[in-house]
Amino acid sequence: MNRLNHYINGRFVPSMVASAPFAVINPATERVVAELSMGSEADVNLAVEAASHAFPAYSALPLAERIALVAKVKTIFERRYAEMVSAISTEMGAPYDLSNSSQAACGPGHIQTTIDAAKHMEWEERTGKAANVVREAIGVCGLITPWNWPINQLVAKIAPALVAGCTVVLKASEQSPLSAQLFAEFIDEAGFPAGVFNMVHGTGPIVGAALSAHPLVDMVSFTGSTRAGVSVAKAAADTVKRVSQELGGKSANIVFADANLESCVKRSVLHCFNNTGQSCNAPTRMLVEESVYERVLEIATAVASKVKVGDPTQPGNHLGPVVSKLQFDKIQKLIEIGIKEGARVLIGGLGKPAGFETGYYVKPTIFADVNNQMTIAREEIFGPVLVIIPFKTLDEAIAIANDTPYGLAAYVQSGDMDKARTVARRLRAGSVYLNGASQDYETPFGGFKQSGNGREWGKHGLIEFLEVKAINGFYAA
Repeated sequence: MNRLNHYINGRFVPSMVASAPFAVINPATERVVAELSMGSEADVNLAVEAASHAFPAYSALPLAERIALVAKVKTIFERRYAEMVSAISTEMGAPYDLSNSSQAACGPGHIQTTIDAAKHMEWEERTGKAANVVREAIGVCGLITPWNWPINQLVAKIAPALVAGCTVVLKASEQSPLSAQLFAEFIDEAGFPAGVFNMVHGTGPIVGAALSAHPLVDMVSFTGSTRAGVSVAKAAADTVKRVSQELGGKSANIVFADANLESCVKRSVLHCFNNTGQSCNAPTRMLVEESVYERVLEIATAVASKVKVGDPTQPGNHLGPVVSKLQFDKIQKLIEIGIKEGARVLIGGLGKPAGFETGYYVKPTIFADVNNQMTIAREEIFGPVLVIIPFKTLDEAIAIANDTPYGLAAYVQSGDMDKARTVARRLRAGSVYLNGASQDYETPFGGFKQSGNGREWGKHGLIEFLEVKAINGFYAA
């Protein structure tokens, strides 16, 4: 049995307070694949103190030296890439092809983009008559990451924090610790000074809460549910630390009658189901112009009928399981609620797919005849479940799209680019995607409203970890 320990002050160490280990379960087999040392407030204190002690010297290193250390992590990551692919597939059930081409690929991608952004950043600028305005590291950062895109969210925080000159304490999800443990090995091999990077395993209510409230932590960067994000913000409030959050979503996907229906509906259904629906920015609410509503239902049903589930270790474009029994049960409950509220099941529904009695597999499901007040249109299901809502006019579509507490992403499908651009400007979301456009690592990612605050990725992600200081009189007359 592989016991996963914390990484504190340059060493892998067990918990200071003895407790029962947490079983890491492969969601495809329901078998225990590792045991996790669960941290306590004492472990958090030790890690934060190590990060605080390391900060003055590390932040004073020249930018080129910090970049060189982070670049070394990228080199190690690429050499051990296959291990990361396997880790992600094992811990959260991502199929091999998805893990190889997308999930693990986010690591080197974010590192390189952060390095490029740092090289082009204006770190100092003369302002006014005699002031020098400088950007410098914010300090000790608590990083709390989720399980659904484990290495993406982890590296999107760690890379800019370390390049900026911050020291960090990571709390990765206890559901997906294998990838975090492997990344800690990359950091260790790269030779960062002791205390610059620390990692404490554990739960949100214990380790996350202690990290968020700690007086020596200058910033918390959190990705997860809106409910947990509220708890983090409250815990951080007493010490007035910076809090950057990427939270939940219920993203609208507006399909106008003038869109290429065959291609956009197929793309939209597959996008919603990607990663077994476990993406915060998934287009889970499809809003369809009434004149083409029935045709869209036909296309969506035909596309979904060809979607398969399967063994994550095998190549192919099938879906894997959801991450845990808890997640499986939540999805089943919401599907049941959708049926009781009167939505029509086009395909899928309750229970597991045939032949998958073992593993947390969910039937890819589409609901039609949904209105925006139904529970399945308001709550983030976080599974392969799409709801389809009709609309009559452009203004009604925009009103429905914006009628949500979330604002992470939105999608527009139209053959009229002027109309698509106009609609995009009226949508209250941090990212809008027109006609299947994708997002690259340079583009800022984050949300409006209860989808969070702050931005990650590229230059904007780097700025989150920097303070602005005005040195007045720096330039003598």
